[in-house]
Amino acid sequence: MKTYTTPLGLRQVRVTDAFWKHEMELVRTRMIPYQWEALNDRIPGAAPSWCVHNFRAAARLQARRRAGEPWTYEVWKGTFETLPRDGEDPDQDTFYGFVFQDSDMYKWLEAVSYSLMQHPDAELEKTASEMAELVCSAQDPDGYLDTFYILKNRKGAFSNLKDHHELYCLGHLTEAAVAWHQATGKTNLLETAERFADCVAEHIGLEEGKKPGYPGHEIAEMALLRLYEETGEERFLKQCRYFLDQRGQKPHVFLKEVNLERAEKEEKPLPEEDAAKLFAYYQAHEPVRQQREAVGHAVRAMYLYSGMADLARLDGDEEMARACEELWKSTTRDKMYITGGVGGTHVGEAFSRRFDLPNDTAYSETCAAVGLVFFARRMLQMHPRSEYADVMERALINTVLAGMAMDGQSFFYVNPLEVDPEACRTDKRLNHVKHVRQKWFGCACCPPNVARLLSSLPQYAFTANGEAVYVHLYMASDAETMLGGKPLCLHVRDGWMQGRVHIDIESDGAQGDICVRLPGWCADPSWKSTKGSGTVRDGYVVFSGEWKAGDSLDLELPFSAVCLEADWRVREDAGKAAVQYGPFVMCTEEKDNGHYLHMLKITPDSLDARVEKQTIGGIELPVLQVRGKKLAQEETAALYTPWKKQPEEDTRVTMVPYFAWGNRGEGEMRVWQRTE
Repeated sequence: MKTYTTPLGLRQVRVTDAFWKHEMELVRTRMIPYQWEALNDRIPGAAPSWCVHNFRAAARLQARRRAGEPWTYEVWKGTFETLPRDGEDPDQDTFYGFVFQDSDMYKWLEAVSYSLMQHPDAELEKTASEMAELVCSAQDPDGYLDTFYILKNRKGAFSNLKDHHELYCLGHLTEAAVAWHQATGKTNLLETAERFADCVAEHIGLEEGKKPGYPGHEIAEMALLRLYEETGEERFLKQCRYFLDQRGQKPHVFLKEVNLERAEKEEKPLPEEDAAKLFAYYQAHEPVRQQREAVGHAVRAMYLYSGMADLARLDGDEEMARACEELWKSTTRDKMYITGGVGGTHVGEAFSRRFDLPNDTAYSETCAAVGLVFFARRMLQMHPRSEYADVMERALINTVLAGMAMDGQSFFYVNPLEVDPEACRTDKRLNHVKHVRQKWFGCACCPPNVARLLSSLPQYAFTANGEAVYVHLYMASDAETMLGGKPLCLHVRDGWMQGRVHIDIESDGAQGDICVRLPGWCADPSWKSTKGSGTVRDGYVVFSGEWKAGDSLDLELPFSAVCLEADWRVREDAGKAAVQYGPFVMCTEEKDNGHYLHMLKITPDSLDARVEKQTIGGIELPVLQVRGKKLAQEETAALYTPWKKQPEEDTRVTMVPYFAWGNRGEGEMRVWQRTE
């Protein structure tokens, strides 16, 4: 049986990298405290979260129940968002926000847990511990935990699995609970998650008296598998299998929910043959092992595919693994932006058709890029191929990091590849696009998602299986693992941003393979080792042997500015080129190049890139000066005139890493440039 790899634990890796440590410290010192204030509705001018408010209200309800005091429920309404009426003060016992509001707190607790594993902080742990206790105290006696239904009326629980996110909240609770247990050894949140999962299993299933169903918004699948791996309890593995096996089967459970709603309105039921069209948005249009194209809501898709990959690994399910491979190809070869973003349309925050990747109206949700990183790491665990790590790095550096300002206190939900601030302000078709990062969102899934990913970053850099250790992402760090039954430490030295990687080995006879990735962005890598020249396998250089103190690896991974073009079927990018420098996708900004960026051209065949260093947001980044042309901005007497060659002048076009755009004031931005 194949031996898959698992991520190194956070306590096994100490990050010292100038670039990545800066990002992780930004989360720890600025983002986590800021988000705590946001979740408590204490950020002036920011949309309220209602998260802590709802948990406090639910905990009060449970206390009153235990005391035998009466409680008056709201009149049941299946609303997706509840807000105070204009002019009214919030009622302390009323649920406010979106149906999934609980999940933002769970993601914050998860990020805190990862941070505590690497940087113990008594004050932060005290705050998080009090919040974890509040979450536990909000749980119903039977294990149910969703403040929307607890406060609105439990009679609606599990009535709308398609849209009302109870199982999504279960997933995020479970992810937080496992991380909290690993960080502190405390079992309170873990037991709460187990009880909620057991409550779900008592109500949802194929057995008599249960409702058939599965999550409308996926994440419970991958979370249940983490719970299984943490506790060893087979029932959670079984529960995940049920959710995945039943998804998309006929008769369609979501169609039954829809038709019950239609019956209440005295409308005709929809036929079973409509299910595929109706539920592709939920990736529930066909059984998961038959799915081959990435469709629907992009975040849901990434979470589903991640859960599928986990189950394929744990069960040795080759059919599921093949489906994951085809879905990976569909996502990354047909529907991914050059920045690693996914989800081309704001309609449903979804994948569009193949090769439909508009730039100014792009959705490319931050959460979807986070999900793609999850999916990539799980594919690497099954099959360590550099193409998965290349995409993981692309999404992480270019879109995930773009989702957070370089002060850690404002955020992008949507990540377009072209921005005109005036259009964003005045064109309703661009209502979803913001030209400046926002303090917070009513639907604030993205900021805490960025926090939990960056706080756990070492788990994406290294995986191992006892026979081999893999270096997927380059970051200066000290990474400890077991190889051939003996301890091994990799001391990865800083320098990857200068195109050099040096790894010192510390061991006393560990036997096995050390596998280091050859990134796709490097055209001319070279390497040497005290163990010889190594062999290349699936995009990794594999060095084998018995490792002792004094052994080392050296890689030269020179950065160069490369012009890339899109597949000819991507209409929006025809006649344009994008510039990439190492793993960084570059962009032009008004700050450096003036107004009307569409009047600039670059010359791909003679780029003549000059690399400078510039400090943006407290970190030194590469900035390119490339050869280009600037078209004359001539006034014309009419909107349309006979064609003539436009006058142009030579210029140097300045380009900065895409993830850093918008950190120096508002202005235009473009990734894809016109070409000479």
